Amino acid sequence: MTTASSMAAANAELPYSVSWRTEWKYRFIYWVTSYPALMPLARLRYSHIPELLVKPDSELVIEGYGRSGSTFANFAFQSAQSVPVNTVHHTHAAAQVILAARMRLPTLVIVRRPLDAALSHMVRHNVTARPALAAWVRFHRRVLPYRDRVVVAPFESITSDFGAVVRRINQKFGTNFAEFKHTRENEEAVFERIRQRNRTLWRAADRPRAIAIPRGDRESLKASLRLQLLTKELAPLLKKANQLHAEILQPRERDLLTRR
Repeated sequence: MTTASSMAAANAELPYSVSWRTEWKYRFIYWVTSYPALMPLARLRYSHIPELLVKPDSELVIEGYGRSGSTFANFAFQSAQSVPVNTVHHTHAAAQVILAARMRLPTLVIVRRPLDAALSHMVRHNVTARPALAAWVRFHRRVLPYRDRVVVAPFESITSDFGAVVRRINQKFGTNFAEFKHTRENEEAVFERIRQRNRTLWRAADRPRAIAIPRGDRESLKASLRLQLLTKELAPLLKKANQLHAEILQPRERDLLTRR
């Protein structure tokens, strides 16, 4: 549990300030969205945004812990289709994956390495290391029992050969989605759509912490935070996260990186 003294100590080492309200809100959201029984709260809040909520007529669910490439995956997937597909994405909620698996809907779960994902969360959400890492563990621990009902893909496959991931979705669920041709030109076109989305959402040309594409300035900020995730105090939690990462990406999943 975060105390006032531990928060102050963490802030002293951060290149930005973290408020206890921001951190507890973050903890609460990732706790609530882990349990399907609590999802009616989300349905009330987001009923006006249909692509956020799993429904019986959803054609594809694309989910993952935040900052794991779901924005790229959704835009890349839609860009390859001849007609729009009813996708559900961007809740970053384990409960969504569980509901989709129970409903036997085509579902993609993207898994990014815990250290990298937690660093991105620290930058994006202004939180300290422990809650970011703990949220990663909770999300994947909740999803793990359903891994055989969904397609699980490592972040590296999303960013290097997303077409192969779509092929696996088709094979598992009997769908006929068009595969994304992962060329440099197509990748850049997806990045530009993400930039346009960012401008629409925040009425700004760029927000370094928010935009879901690689950026050098954000990477330098991550480098200054990395040591916070490698402390002795967090070693047991990081070990648990790495073990869970290996378990959820069993050998047949990790082999995706060498199937090209």
